[in-house]
Order: sequence, then structure tokens, then C-alpha cells
Amino acid sequence: MTAPAVLVIGSCLILGSLGKPSFPEQEKDPKFWNTWAQQTLKNALSLQTLNQNKAKNLIFFLGDGMGVPTVTAARILKGQLSGQSGEETQLEMDKFPFVSLAKTYNTNAQVADSAGTATAFLCGVKANEGTVGVSAAAVRSQCNTTKGNEVTSILKWAKDAGKSVGLVTTTRVNHATPSASYAHSVDRDWLSDSAMPAEAVQDGCKDIARQLFENIPDINVIMGGGRKYMFPKNQVDVEYPDTAKYSGTRKDGRNLVGEWTEKMEDKNGHYVWNKKQLLSLNPNNVDYLLGLFEPEDMTYDLERNPETDPSLTEMVEVAIKILKKNPNGFYLLVEGGRIDHGHHEGKAKQALYEAVEMDRAISRAGLMTSIHDTLTIVTADHSHVFNFGGYTHRGNTIFGLAPAVSDVDQKPFTAILYGNGPGYKLVNGGRENVSAIDYREYIYVSGEENNYQAQAAVPLSMETHGGEDVAVFAKGPMAHLLHGVHEQNYIPHVMAYASCIGQNRQHCAGHNQGSRLRPALPSIAALFTLIRLLF
Repeated sequence: MTAPAVLVIGSCLILGSLGKPSFPEQEKDPKFWNTWAQQTLKNALSLQTLNQNKAKNLIFFLGDGMGVPTVTAARILKGQLSGQSGEETQLEMDKFPFVSLAKTYNTNAQVADSAGTATAFLCGVKANEGTVGVSAAAVRSQCNTTKGNEVTSILKWAKDAGKSVGLVTTTRVNHATPSASYAHSVDRDWLSDSAMPAEAVQDGCKDIARQLFENIPDINVIMGGGRKYMFPKNQVDVEYPDTAKYSGTRKDGRNLVGEWTEKMEDKNGHYVWNKKQLLSLNPNNVDYLLGLFEPEDMTYDLERNPETDPSLTEMVEVAIKILKKNPNGFYLLVEGGRIDHGHHEGKAKQALYEAVEMDRAISRAGLMTSIHDTLTIVTADHSHVFNFGGYTHRGNTIFGLAPAVSDVDQKPFTAILYGNGPGYKLVNGGRENVSAIDYREYIYVSGEENNYQAQAAVPLSMETHGGEDVAVFAKGPMAHLLHGVHEQNYIPHVMAYASCIGQNRQHCAGHNQGSRLRPALPSIAALFTLIRLLF
């Protein structure tokens, strides 16, 4: 086996001597499957009584790049991490009673980017790739097409309705997904003023970091990475003072964190930049929280320092404790943003562990809220050209080899493959041999190889997004409205309808939190009938 090889013989997974898969003995009995199916049927029948309560709280989990193959692979990994074969495991999102599909294309792109999709699922309007918080009338990188084309998000609708609001991400807080909550930018890459063309600044366009604090100034909870975009150029970072690339980037000399801290001094506002500071806070005494834990994106969960960096689950728990104090309820956006980054880099292990961590955060949020008054949605902005196959046996480690070599080049191959990306490698004019002493009795021990790049069919420096529909999981009030196949921009309209914010509020008159909503559509139909009779 060569030094770079990451496929190593191990003993964590044992296949039979003839390569036959092992599985629980009870699965041989038809009664096992029939009983399971009958219980599932009873659960499904209970859904005939729909939850039509008014949603006091809204929680939106966004797995960036978490296409259906990623969901399935993460499910298997979750099970294998707890000593199971994995396939039969349930993710928290698997337990949600309603599932639909969302079409992810941007107005100008068949295969979408995260900015245009974020505008769709947060602002309710499809948009061009690379733009956030503006309609499709805006043209990427053309500052003068911003004004008049701004669209607002469900975060703002919730804030205007008196709810507490927050956003939590494992990327930069001014990255594509979170920025669509508050910014109106014709270029997702205008992270600070130093990233903008001089003419755009002169024409009055604002960088995204600045908009975070100015457009909706009273966002209650902001947590993620992105410190360097908030501080003056060359100001050293508090955590990495000797690393120049992490120093401040702002050419305007503004200290946005300092300005925020001063403004929130008498409003129970707190700024934190490490886990110790975050967990030392008493949420009962915090009304506003700004947590910036890295200069850029937060580290992958596999590489996270558990002493200094909070996990996504820990951030979500603190966020909900702060937000739920509001008697009017809250809205919270949670992004597992580095699932996407792992895939782009061809690092399936990083991506899947990020997805498993987001599943933990979904579980924690579920324990802290109630389906009676909280609508929770889990979805993705887009997919990736990631998949796994090769007729692997039951319980095959998700990072392992297919059970047979290629019948063309007689070399083994990993079950996980990418359609394109940095994992494409040629050795002596042929496909790289990923190496295993005996491909029928191997284990992919990836203990130290978190960054192994799975093989790809087409060479690219960065793997690309996929264009297929993504799953939308929903539970809580009005979750049944997410069914079938819909445009991605439909999602925030459902959330707004369920919580009586934004448009379509006529069905909410006289209803308190938790009370049943009466659809307004029948009255509209009656109106049209009357018009036809009169004319």
C-alpha cells in the first residue's frame, strides 16, 4: 500500500468469509418487517388530523449542499458511529412527518448557487446566481441595478411582527445563505468594502458585513465566523495575532463589532469570540448576542477544538434559550454551511460529519421546542455531484470500497464518488489505484485521513453543485403545506402563512398563539363565484 493511500485494513467491520453481508437475525423473519410497517402505518394515519395551529416559533435548518445522496450517506454514518450497520438508522429529519421536493434552479442558472437559492427560500422570490436579497431584475456585480430591486426576508417579516430573530451558521455570518436574511447585494462576494470595486462604493452600494448591522439593526442573535470583515484593515485578530491573512479587511477604518458593542451596552447585548465566553453567559440576562468565533468560516467539526470553538449544537441551544424569552415567539435560521465546503473540496468525510452535527442540532432544537407551536423546516439550497454505489454490502463502511474491482481496469474503487472535482487523479496514464490488500475484507479507517479526496470523473480544482431537486422536511403547525414538488421560493410563504407574518394574514384575525388557523382560500373562491354571478 502506498503512503498516500487511505484505505487501510482494519477490524471495525467484518464481512463473512465469503463476502456475504451480516445483518440482524430478526430481519430474516417476515414478522419483523410486517410489524414495523404496521406501526408506520398507524403513525401515518394519525397525521390525518392536521396541525393547523398558529406557529409561534419558526426554525429553519439549511444544510448547504445537502442533497438527497448526502442525507442518505449521513444517515448511514450516524448509525455506524453508534455501532450499527447504518442503513436502518433514522436522522432527526427522517422523523419529520411531511417531506416534499424543492426545485432549486436560479432564474438564470439550471444548476444553482447558494446566493440565488438563499434569496428564494428566505425572501420568497427566485433570483439570479450570485445575488442576495434582490430580485432577478438586478444584474450581478452591477451596483446601479440594486436600488428598486430589493426584496425582504422572512427574518425581517418576523422582526416587524414583534418576534425575536436570529441566525446561526458554521460559515461566515456574511456568507451567501445568512446574508440573504438582511442584505441587498448584487454580488455575494462583496463581503467587506475591500472586496468591492471602487466605483460600486462610490455609487453607494454597501458591503454585506456593513449591511448586517445597518439594514436590520436589532437582530437578536448572530453567531458564526467572519471576524476579519468587521475590523479595520490590518488590525490583528484577537485569536490569531501572528497570522496576517486573518487580520481586519475594512478599508473604511470602521470597527463594526465595536460600534455594535457600544450600541448594545445598555440593551443586554454581549459580544463573544470563543466557546468559554459563550457558555459563561446566562441567557436570561442576554437580549442581544454577537458571536464571531473565527476570522473566516468556522472550522470543520472534525477539526474543531472543543475547548475553544462551540459546536453548531451548542450555538443553537444558546440561541433558542435567548430567543424563546419573547412572548411573541421567534424566528431562527440555522445553517450547516460547511457540508457544502467539504463537497467542493472533494472531502466526503468532512461533509458527512458536518451533516451529522447538523442533525444533532436539529435534535437539540426539537427537545427545546414543541410541535404544537413551532414550525421546523429542514432543507438544502442545492445538491452536489456526490453519490455512492457499487453494490456495497449491508453495513459496508460509508467511506469504504465497493465489493468488486472494475471490470474494465481491474482496480478497486471507493463507494463514494464525485462526478467532478479535485479527486480526479491519473497515475501512469491510468486511474489511481486506491489500494487494498484484499478488497473483500477491507476497512476504510479514516482516523487521520479526514481530508481524503474521493475519486472524481472529471478534473476540477473545486467540485460543483448538482442540479436535482432537494428534500424539504417539515413538522409543526401547517407543515402539511409542504407536500409534493414546489418551487424553492414557496418555502418562506408557508412559514409566513403559518405564523401570520408577511403576506396572507387575513386568515389570522382573532387567533392567538397555538390556536387553529382558518384557511382564507375558501372565502376567496366564494368571492370569485359571486363575481361570475354578477357579471
